Amino acid sequence: MSAPGSLSSPRPPAAAAAPRPAVHSWDEFTTLREVIVGDATHSRIPDQRDPSAWLNCYPDLGPAELERIETGLFPARVIEESNEDLEELAAALRGLGVTVHRPPAVDHADEYGAPGWRSRGRSSYCPRDLALVVGTTIIETPSPMRARYNELFGLRDLFQDYLLRGAHWLAAPKPRLRDELYEYDERGRPVLGEAEPAFEAANCLRLGRDVFYQVSRSGNRMGFRWLESTLRLLGEIRLHPLVGLYEGPHIDSTIALLRPGLVLLNPERVTPETVPAPLRGWDVIWCPPMRTGPTVLPHTLSTPWVGMNLLMVDPRTAVVDADQTELIAALERHGIDVLPHRLRHARVLGGGFHCVTLDTVRDGGAEDYLGGA
Repeated sequence: MSAPGSLSSPRPPAAAAAPRPAVHSWDEFTTLREVIVGDATHSRIPDQRDPSAWLNCYPDLGPAELERIETGLFPARVIEESNEDLEELAAALRGLGVTVHRPPAVDHADEYGAPGWRSRGRSSYCPRDLALVVGTTIIETPSPMRARYNELFGLRDLFQDYLLRGAHWLAAPKPRLRDELYEYDERGRPVLGEAEPAFEAANCLRLGRDVFYQVSRSGNRMGFRWLESTLRLLGEIRLHPLVGLYEGPHIDSTIALLRPGLVLLNPERVTPETVPAPLRGWDVIWCPPMRTGPTVLPHTLSTPWVGMNLLMVDPRTAVVDADQTELIAALERHGIDVLPHRLRHARVLGGGFHCVTLDTVRDGGAEDYLGGA
């Protein structure tokens, strides 16, 4: 195991036989060439009286507990230390020859709204959450959280540059996010309804010609239908629904695709019987228990399983939370070199190394890793 922040030898540059597309990313693990790294500046906790915030921030808390949540800016220590960790990550990736973009954060204190609701923003910490890259196409996704309505504006200049250099740039229909989208279960806790397409990019994992989509509080079936119809326009891409694995936001702390034939699974959410059908027959690393320490806030946006939220730099190299020594050892036993780094407030801000990055160029193409499954 390397020391935190240490670097392996720089990898050779991409082959020069043909110019690389401005955007070209089909998977989660082939050699990384270009990436966006987030920024924690201006990160805020949304007003929890908003059902869309309750749905995606602290859905396990009851109304009385929500009343005690302090909203507004996160503590200065959280923002400052997170930005230090993000800059260390960016520097490490640059040291590996990766082109790193650091767009400035949006000022999320600005108020905005649509008919029937008003909100302020949330964060620019997790660029992966709302932008899905499939091949040469960027797809802006329709978050069910009102506080994320304008979050991607911080990436607009970069996306426009990609467009001018030949990338494709799409956006899902802007959701209305009216109250009827938010339903309630038998406990009176919010669930995502089907009034309109609503999902986040982080509900998806890419595997060449195949994309997995988690149906959960941050992605509904209508969102699946819209994305499936849109991916048909991009080629022979198969969208696989994942239903019943995990009701919480996002998929990348439940399943991590490490390389073709090897997957990291969360044993609290997936069992040998519920491994998604397309991945049966793959070698599985069952994620060890997460090492956890105290957090600066009593309630966090992510569970301890955010510790398995890793970034593959290539099929043999992963950026992993330095505190997760058992996970690091398990990866190394499977021939994966680990670059341990710190992300001190991943649970508080709600994102690990996969969340805080958005890869826009990788070497891999539209491969059929599943053999037509």
